[in-house]
Amino acid sequence: MSNSDMPAGKTNFIRQIIDEDLRTNKWDGRVMTRFPPEPNGYLHIGHAKSICLNFGIARDYKGICHLRFDDTNPCKEEQEYVDSIKEDIRWLGFDWGEHEYFASDYFDQLYEWALQMIRNGQAFVCDLSAEEIRQTRGTLKEPGQPSPYRDRSVEENLDLFQRMKDGEFPDGSRTLRAKCDMASPNLNLRDPVMYRILHAHHHRSGDKWCIYPMYDFTHGQSDSIERITHSICTLEFEDHRPLYDWYCDTLGIYHPQQIEFARLNLTYTVMSKRRLLELVRDRHVNGWDDPRMPTISGLRRRGYTPESIRDFCDRIGVAKADNTVEIQMLEHCLREHLNKVAPRYMAVLNPLKVVLTNYPDDQTETLEAVNNPERPEDGTREVPFSKVLYIEREDFMEDPPKKFFRLSPGAEVRLRYAYFIKCEEVIKDADGEIVELRCTYDPATRGGDAPDGRKVKATLHWVSAAHAVDAEARLYDHLFVKENPGAVEDGQTWIDNLNPDSLKVVSGVKLEPELAKVAAGAHVQFERLGYFCADAKDHAPGKPVFNRAVTLRDAWAKIQQK
Repeated sequence: MSNSDMPAGKTNFIRQIIDEDLRTNKWDGRVMTRFPPEPNGYLHIGHAKSICLNFGIARDYKGICHLRFDDTNPCKEEQEYVDSIKEDIRWLGFDWGEHEYFASDYFDQLYEWALQMIRNGQAFVCDLSAEEIRQTRGTLKEPGQPSPYRDRSVEENLDLFQRMKDGEFPDGSRTLRAKCDMASPNLNLRDPVMYRILHAHHHRSGDKWCIYPMYDFTHGQSDSIERITHSICTLEFEDHRPLYDWYCDTLGIYHPQQIEFARLNLTYTVMSKRRLLELVRDRHVNGWDDPRMPTISGLRRRGYTPESIRDFCDRIGVAKADNTVEIQMLEHCLREHLNKVAPRYMAVLNPLKVVLTNYPDDQTETLEAVNNPERPEDGTREVPFSKVLYIEREDFMEDPPKKFFRLSPGAEVRLRYAYFIKCEEVIKDADGEIVELRCTYDPATRGGDAPDGRKVKATLHWVSAAHAVDAEARLYDHLFVKENPGAVEDGQTWIDNLNPDSLKVVSGVKLEPELAKVAAGAHVQFERLGYFCADAKDHAPGKPVFNRAVTLRDAWAKIQQK
C-alpha cells in the first residue's frame, strides 16, 4: 500500500521512507516492525502512540509487527508488567499473533557475539567502577580517557569474561566494554558498556545468568535476529543510532534501519516511568490503574475507549520534533466517540428533594426516554415517575441572578421526558438549609409543550425518589495543577504540582433504576453531567460505582473555533 492509498491523515515521514523502500525493493518487499517495551512498569498514553504507529504500519502495509519485551534488567522487571502490557495492547485493538519474543531469548546469541568481539580485539573487560567510567568519558568538547584496562590481551579478556559469567566477581566490579572511539564527538561511542554483573533472578531465565547485556548491545542485535526492516523509536534514541549501526556493522550481521520520531508530551501529565512509579510507590495515586494516571490501564478504568485513543494517536500524527499536545484534544476524542455509542441515563449527583403537591400520592407512571439520539436503532426505555423526585441542588436558586433560567420560587421548568413543574414553596431545616421544594406539575405537558403555548427556558434531569438507586460517583480532574508539572519554583519539586482536587468522591448519588443493570466497564452518559464508566473493580450489583470519564464541556472544540 502506498501513501496515495492511505486514508486521509495517514501520510507521514516514516511512511514515506517505507514507500521508497518498497519502490526500490530494499527489504525484498517486506515491512516488519516491532514494539519493544521494557517490562518494568505499565504502559502509558505515550506507548499507545508507538503501539498505534508500529502495529498500524504493519497492518496497512500487510506486514508483521513483533511484540518483543526488552527484559535485560532483572532488578526492575516483573511478570505482572509483562501480563499488563499484553492486555493493554490487545485492548487497544492490536495483536502480534505468534510473534511474541523476549530479549532474553537471545542471551546465548548475544554472549557468543560478545565473545566474537573479544576475539577480534573489539571488546575488553574493564575494572573501572561506573563512576570512574563516567569521569573518564570526557565532555562534548574534550575527548575521553582510555581505560587503563583497554589493552588487555584477548586471552585475558576471554578468561575474565568467562569468570564474570561464572559468577566469580561481585556486582559492579567489572564490565565488558566495546573498544570503539574515546575521541568520538558522540559520547555513546566512547567505549560503551556491553555487559554488567548483576547477581539477580530473572523472571524468565531464572539464575542462569549473572551478567546481563546493556540495552544498546541488545536492541539492534535483537532487531537483526528478528529481521526487522524498520526499527522505529523515539527521539531520545537518535544519538544512540550510530552505536546501533556500529554494533551491526562490527558483527557483520543483518542491519535494520532505525528511524526516530517525536515522543508524545501531554499537558497536565508526566510520562516518565520513573515518575509514574514514584506516584504509585509513594501512594500519591491508588495503583497503576488509578483513573488519574496516564497509563493505558488507568485510562481504560476511567472510561476511555480504545477507539478514542486510536483516534487521538491518528490526529496528533508523527513528527520529527518534540512538541506538547493539549490534554483537551484527548478528551475531545473521547467525547466524540462516546457521543456516538454511549446510552443516556438520568442521574442526580447532589440531590434536592422535590414534592409534586398536586400529583396523586399512590400513582406511578412510566415515561418513554430516548437511549441515544445519535443512534435511533438503540430505541427507548421506560423511566418511572412519581410524586417525589430528586433534582440537582445546583438547578435551584432561591434568589437567582437575572440570567438564571432553572428552577426558582415561582419559576417554571420542564422535567426531561416528563412535565412542566413550578416551584411554589421552599422548605428549610433549622440551620436554614434548603431540604425540600414543593412544586406543582401541569398534567397537560407530558412529554411536550404546554397546550396554551407558554414556554420554559430550562429542562432539568431528575430521578423518581421511590425508584432511585443509590450509588457512588468518582469525579476526576487533572492529576496536576500545571500544564507542565515539571516546571517548579525554588524549593519545590514536581510532586508539589499535584492537584489536591484531582478526585472527588460523591456518595448518595441517585440513579434511575435502569442503571442498576449496567455491567462493570460499561460506558454511559449521565444527562447534563458528563460521560461515566462503571468502575471495573468496585462496581457490583447493589453497589454501583461510576467514574466520570470526561465532562460534557468540550474545551478542545472551543480552542479549535478561535
